[in-house]
Amino acid sequence: MRLRTPLALLGAALLVFVGPPLLNAGKGSDDGTQILGLRIMVPNTPGGGYDITARTAARNAQDAELTSNTEVFNLPGAGGTVGLTQLVENHGNGKLAMSMGLGVVGAVHTNKSPKTLADTTPIARLTEEQDIVVVSKDSPYKTIDDLLTAWKKNPGKLPVGGGSSPGGPDHLAPMLMAKAAGIAPKSVNYIPFDGGGELLASILGENVAFGVSGVGEYLDQIKSGELRLLAVTGPKRVPGLDAPTLREAGLDTEFTNWRGIVAPPGLSDDERDKLITLFEELHASKEWQESMKVNGWSDAFLTGDAFGDFLDAQDKRVDTVLKELGL
Repeated sequence: MRLRTPLALLGAALLVFVGPPLLNAGKGSDDGTQILGLRIMVPNTPGGGYDITARTAARNAQDAELTSNTEVFNLPGAGGTVGLTQLVENHGNGKLAMSMGLGVVGAVHTNKSPKTLADTTPIARLTEEQDIVVVSKDSPYKTIDDLLTAWKKNPGKLPVGGGSSPGGPDHLAPMLMAKAAGIAPKSVNYIPFDGGGELLASILGENVAFGVSGVGEYLDQIKSGELRLLAVTGPKRVPGLDAPTLREAGLDTEFTNWRGIVAPPGLSDDERDKLITLFEELHASKEWQESMKVNGWSDAFLTGDAFGDFLDAQDKRVDTVLKELGL
């Protein structure tokens, strides 16, 4: 599911169904976890974390025979708030869900979106993931120390790219890095991209000095040598990757991202419970457990009202962090 080159993004944009468009699994109506005609919206471009998560979940659910004809489609714009607005306007639609995460929480604040995650039906938090600091293979920065030294000298001349709008994870991570390095966050030249797919092309083309994205998005490019991994943002090193944590690099900070699923408002209890059950059974499947290992995702499963409480806490946290950083 990870895309190896920018050209592959065009192919991903044409991918709609995660499997053959079967009408059902031999049943004439919704049954068990089968939600006929289920569609999962990705509120950014192909190749990003939300996209990879949604397509992986849909494929795994089909392989585990939990669903049969789930459609995954992209509706990018404004850091995910275009998709969020569309989701909320589909009031009562029990056959629609949206892949999302911390980036949408931040975009609601920075874009002053009239629709918020409080307007949705929380279904499940799925994963937690570290961010990574990467440069192109031809970058002059061989280590995180090299990068920090140059960044401190002139922050404005070293653009950093991220696959989320201001307030999202790929924005908050370098801002926290800057603060820990003694760089004024307001002096950071942050360039937002609508998902990891768009960001990848810019990093490879050296249009940004370095990029910050989710660890699962660029594993193929790191292993092939197209990207050089300088650091990971979480509390521990990522198994299989030769890169220090930010704390090991002398920065007193750490950061992790998360992703989940929400649905439109106005669902019946049965519709809500059916969606939750689908993701509970997906979470328990060997297919999903294997995908988490392959993508470097940590299990952060949480459903229903508990996930709703988490979303509310994250909204308050993002608001606080943006104010503390003067952003």
